[in-house]
Amino acid sequence: MHQNKIHLTAAEIASLWTSYMNDSMAKCILGFMLKHLGDKEIKGAVQFAHDLAAGHLKKLLKIYKQEQLPVPDGFSEKDVNMAAPWLFSDIFCLTYINHMAKTGLLAYSGFLSMSSREDICDYYTKGLNETSILYNKSNRIALTKGLLARHPYIETPKVAEYIDDKSYLSGLNPLANKRPLNAIEISHLYMNVMTNAIGVNLSLSFAQTSPTKEVSDYMLRGADIANKHIKVFTNILLQNDIPTPRLPDVSVSNSVTQTFSDKLMMFHMSLISAAGTGNYATAAAASQRSDLAMNYERLSIEIGKYAKTGADIMIKHHWMEKPPGTKNRKKLAQSKNGS
Repeated sequence: MHQNKIHLTAAEIASLWTSYMNDSMAKCILGFMLKHLGDKEIKGAVQFAHDLAAGHLKKLLKIYKQEQLPVPDGFSEKDVNMAAPWLFSDIFCLTYINHMAKTGLLAYSGFLSMSSREDICDYYTKGLNETSILYNKSNRIALTKGLLARHPYIETPKVAEYIDDKSYLSGLNPLANKRPLNAIEISHLYMNVMTNAIGVNLSLSFAQTSPTKEVSDYMLRGADIANKHIKVFTNILLQNDIPTPRLPDVSVSNSVTQTFSDKLMMFHMSLISAAGTGNYATAAAASQRSDLAMNYERLSIEIGKYAKTGADIMIKHHWMEKPPGTKNRKKLAQSKNGS
């Protein structure tokens, strides 16, 4: 059968829709960053990220037209105020694209693994490769400028070892000594400190520039939650004599001028909330100390409640675009019968 006759699966439609929403949002934010960036190297990396998003949107539009699918509204120039004063420092912009590249690597690998049609697989394979280039590029720039927050070093093991006691998995008893963190647990704690630090600054920048009190309060709550989670993770690291991340100055300006639409900002917060939940789930599954897994599960519930509040706000203001789905068969039957 000719490839064009092979219908898209639900997973492929979902992946394409999510990709369009994410890339249209990224193009708006990166386009604004480009207007105010001063550092040539960082600007080159952000330009590369912007061009990737723009190129992806063109390819996605072509697929949507070919498949006769309704194109999502997504985000456009109406969702960004290019006349607004600068909001993000150059270092924040570099840290931002590095963080979003990490998120993109996870997203593209997931989209690829759920796709089966050859052209869709090719699209996500290329997207995964392009995002890898962006991640490596932003890493190299951060490294040369002394801005890269490296994971901590540990003593190199001399021999392979086996776990010989079930107490290795314990950690909930406050009266018992907890074993030292292993390398896997350290890596997840460290990463989640760094991702929450990005969330704090992004939330604050959105809070101070939103004209809507409900949205501004929601963003401030997000910053408080992220700061709380940072404290939880850093305290665990410090208790194990592990140095906490020395993050670069990823500051934002004092601008209070609306820069992005409330719709875009709320969508972005839902995106990083989902990414955070995914990070915590992965960390909980990988952590063998029971107190760590419990912490991740507890904090995930807090993120879930926060995301639910955000969804309620978006629905209230008609900012939440509905993903493609199936028809309500019961409702169709009732409508046909006039009931």
